[in-house]
Amino acid sequence: MSEPDEDRHRAIDHATRALATARMAWRQAQPSRRHPADFPRRAPIARAVELLADALFPGRIGGFTGDAAGEDRFVAALLTDALALLDAAIAAEFAYWRNAAGVEAANDRPAEIVRLFAGTLSRVRALLDTDVAAIFRGDPAARSVDEILICYPGATAILHHRLAHELDALGAPIVARIISEIANERTGIDIHPGATIGPGFFIDHGTGVVIGETAVIGARVRLYQHVTLGARTPHRSQPRTESGPSAERIARHPIVGDDVVIYAGATILGRVTIGDRAVIGGNVWLLQDVAAGSVIMQPEAVAVG
Repeated sequence: MSEPDEDRHRAIDHATRALATARMAWRQAQPSRRHPADFPRRAPIARAVELLADALFPGRIGGFTGDAAGEDRFVAALLTDALALLDAAIAAEFAYWRNAAGVEAANDRPAEIVRLFAGTLSRVRALLDTDVAAIFRGDPAARSVDEILICYPGATAILHHRLAHELDALGAPIVARIISEIANERTGIDIHPGATIGPGFFIDHGTGVVIGETAVIGARVRLYQHVTLGARTPHRSQPRTESGPSAERIARHPIVGDDVVIYAGATILGRVTIGDRAVIGGNVWLLQDVAAGSVIMQPEAVAVG
């Protein structure tokens, strides 16, 4: 063995021992925590979302050309593969919860979630149609609805969210969260799958948008880049110990009414309510309710000299 190889071998041996020490320190700090072997894998879930997008929009995204009967066969084949991948991912999630937190579920629960999820897809498609239409109406730069669906990060993010939200509601929060984080990596838009979003949702530009777990957004809402619908920092007297797919969710994010516009950089924190038709200006910081029809703006910049 040459000297460079020996040096590398010693470095690997040192790193291996140091990592073992770090793992042991983590486990000793959490003596009651089990050590699960299962966890949903990102790559199959990402593939499932790709297949579902193709099935939801077989012509625009899936690239199908042919007659209606052939289109149905095309969609059925896509759904067969996508739902099989989701079934395996959800089964891994339930195995994880059983091993990590002692949460038991019926053996057929993953298959039941997948079946119920399949039943939501027509509703998801209808909602996505309203989202794409809202973007087309609201953005003069858009040349076609097909361009929006293929190119716009806001459309990509809301497609992922509407799928993730259904899985989260059905009891597969880790798989749902992985789907939302795949969208975040692709678009820079971070929407927690627990957030409830009405029809006709439009995120313009989108980078840096954050929407928290318990946010509720009404119909025909428009957000611009770097908007945050977040929570105020909780003051905990005791460390959090509850975990599992049914852990309590505290309502801590904003409620946004119908036909609201929130401009770039606005930050809205806590369980505040933004009334219908309100307009929130850029870079506004809000910690309190806003009445319907209000316009909240920062003072305009003043020219000097």
